[in-house]
Amino acid sequence: MGDTVKYTSKDYLNKVLGGTASGIVIGLIANAILGSIFKALIPYGSIFALLSSVVMVMQFITPAIIGVLVALQFKMNGMESVVIGAATFLGSGAYKVTETGVQLVGIGDLINVMLVSAIAVFVTRLLQGKLGSLTLILMPIIVGAGVGTIGLIMLPYVGMITSTIGNLINSFTTLQPLVMAILISVAFSVLIISPISTVAIGIAIGVSGLGAGAAAVGVTACTAILVIGSIRINQTGTTLAILLGAMKMMIPNLIKYPKIMIPVVLNAIVSGIGVYVLTIHGTPQTAGFGIVGLVGPIQAFNMGTGLLNVLLAYFVIPFVGGYIIDLVCSKFLHVYEDEIFKFIPASN
Repeated sequence: MGDTVKYTSKDYLNKVLGGTASGIVIGLIANAILGSIFKALIPYGSIFALLSSVVMVMQFITPAIIGVLVALQFKMNGMESVVIGAATFLGSGAYKVTETGVQLVGIGDLINVMLVSAIAVFVTRLLQGKLGSLTLILMPIIVGAGVGTIGLIMLPYVGMITSTIGNLINSFTTLQPLVMAILISVAFSVLIISPISTVAIGIAIGVSGLGAGAAAVGVTACTAILVIGSIRINQTGTTLAILLGAMKMMIPNLIKYPKIMIPVVLNAIVSGIGVYVLTIHGTPQTAGFGIVGLVGPIQAFNMGTGLLNVLLAYFVIPFVGGYIIDLVCSKFLHVYEDEIFKFIPASN
C-alpha cells in the first residue's frame, strides 16, 4: 500500500478499541436480538432451529470481525484486512482442537483478541511493499499463521488476568450475604464494560445462588446507566444495541472517560442491595447475562423468586435508580458530561 502514516501508541490504542467496539456489536447483536425468539419458535418449525444455530454460530467469528475492522482503522487493503482477521481469530481462543476435530467454544479472550490484532497490524505495516510478487503467498503465512501462533502462545498468560479477577470475585462469596451481593454486583457491573467476559467469569468460579443473582443484576445496573446516558447523545440504534446486550461496545468510553464508572458503581451498589432484600438467585451459567435474552430474570423466577420481586430487582431498581444517580451526577454535581456516553465507532 505504501502507507507511510506514523501512528503513536495512543493511535494504536484508540484504533484497536474502535475496531473492537464495532466488531463486538456486529458479531453478537444478531443472537442477542433473535436468539431467544428463534429458540422459542423451534416447536413451530424446523427452520427456526436452523436460524437459531446460524445466529449462535455467528458469535464465534467475532474475533475475525474485530480483526478486519481493526485493520480497516489503519486503512489496510482487502487482503491485508482479511489476513489480520484470520490471525486475530487463530490467536483468540475462540476454538479448541480435539481428537475429533475443531470445536468452537466462544468468542475468545477479548484482551488477547485486541493484542493479536494490534500485533498483526504492526507486522503487516512492517511488511508492506517488501514482499513484492510474493505478497499473496507470504502475507497469509507470516501474518495469518505466524501472528496467530504468537496469539496462541500468549493466550494462557493473558488468560491469567481473567483467572486472577475470578479468584478475587470468588473470595467475595465467603462474606456476609449483603456485603457479598454488593461487591459481586459492583464487580460484574465493571467487568461487563471491560474486555473481560462476565459469562466466562461466572462459569469459571461457579458462582451460584444469591451471588449469581447479584452478578446478573450488576450487569443490568451497568446496562441501565449506559442506556440512560446513551439516549441523550447517541442514535436510537446504538442505545438499542446496548439494551440488547452490546455493553462492551462502550469499552473505548471506559478507557477515554474512566469516570463513567462512577454512576455504574453507584447503581450497582443500590441494585446489589436490592438483590439481597428481594432474594434474587441464579446459576453460574446465567450470572454474566443480566437482562440479555431475559436469561437472568427467567432463571430467578424459575428458582422460586416471585414475579414482582424479579421485576423490581431487574428492571425497577436498576433503571429508576440509574436515572436518579445519573441525574444527580450529571446535572447537579456535574461529575461528567453527556460526552462520556458518546459511542466511538470504527472508522475507515
